Amino acid sequence: MHTILIYLSLLITGTVMQAQNSVEVSFSDFKNNNGHLRVGLYNDADSFLGKAYKSAKSEISNKEAKVKFTDLPDGVYAISCYHDEDDNGELNMRLGMFPKEPYGTSNNARGFFGPPKWEDAKFELKDGEVRKLEINL
Repeated sequence: MHTILIYLSLLITGTVMQAQNSVEVSFSDFKNNNGHLRVGLYNDADSFLGKAYKSAKSEISNKEAKVKFTDLPDGVYAISCYHDEDDNGELNMRLGMFPKEPYGTSNNARGFFGPPKWEDAKFELKDGEVRKLEINL
């Protein structure tokens, strides 16, 4: 019984002691306050700009917005966002290839003849870090 209690104590302590990180993101350069900001947090290159690890939707006020992601394990992440001006839940495209609505990514990475790359947008979180990012749309 004593061994079981020690094992459970160590297990719980290990779980609690594992660093949890946060990302606080400020967004600026909106043209207006229409619609919402939609944000995706990605945790690997294969899902970047596809299925988000976590997502958020934020109000826009004074042409700015903020989003916070918490309880993130140590790892490498990237953020992508767009200003959903018409609030239809989709990034509207022109000719199926060019975004009609303003968008942005972490590190303010921009694509050249295509979407931004994971390598340009990624950042690392570790040791209980609270990372503050700014993204311009």
